[in-house]
Amino acid sequence: MSEEIVYANLKIQDSDKKEETQKSDKCEEKVSSPASHSWQKAVLILTLLCLLLLIGVGVLGGIFYTTLETEMMKSNQLQSVKEELQENVSLQLMHNLNNSKKIMNLTAMLQNIATQLCRELNNKNPEHKCKPCPKGSKWYKDSCYSILKGYATWQESVSLCSARNASLLKVKDKDVLEFMKSQRLSGYWLALPPSKEYRSSVTLSEIFLSEWFEKNTYDLNSMYCRYINDIYVYYERCYVQKITICEETASKVQVESVLNGLPDSSK
Repeated sequence: MSEEIVYANLKIQDSDKKEETQKSDKCEEKVSSPASHSWQKAVLILTLLCLLLLIGVGVLGGIFYTTLETEMMKSNQLQSVKEELQENVSLQLMHNLNNSKKIMNLTAMLQNIATQLCRELNNKNPEHKCKPCPKGSKWYKDSCYSILKGYATWQESVSLCSARNASLLKVKDKDVLEFMKSQRLSGYWLALPPSKEYRSSVTLSEIFLSEWFEKNTYDLNSMYCRYINDIYVYYERCYVQKITICEETASKVQVESVLNGLPDSSK
């Protein structure tokens, strides 16, 4: 009797355990089912996001490549335009340079023609308005020779010429030498440095290669200065008074003055 009761109790306990186990399994199934569904949903969303990201990267890459290609084409076009402009500018500069050289050559030619015409006009009329020298002076080559009124010591003559931006007469080459000989000058100071030694005279031909005076200072009390007398050069005390002749650079002949000085062919 007692064994049957014990068996019955054990059976009841086993039955209770099975029910509890079944209930527990059902609960676990109920709990695990929603969690699995949420995880699958999250994975799906992440997958979609990755696909969208890949698509976006692809689209951006395509846009970047297209933009880069367009910009490269524009850059190449701009480079071509730049090179073409540079070539055109270089050609224009060369053209302008050639024109400038031609203009300079024509200007020099016109200046030479005007100078030659002015010399011819000056031979006929020594005071023609095209003359590039002060009034009363003589024009020879590129120099003007002016004879000043009155007499002066050598030092005074130097100062008088300097005040006119000129110098005393210098015979520096054979052409000027021949010109001075033709003028038959008598008693004119020369721009030769004063000398302590006295000589009676030398020919003008002997001194044109001499060292000429260039604004040096001298103690003139006991020195000799030289003057021209026809084709000879004489020595005289520097404080003696002689005639002053100044030499200065001639200005350029003005083309307008030559044209205005030509006779009117319509008359």
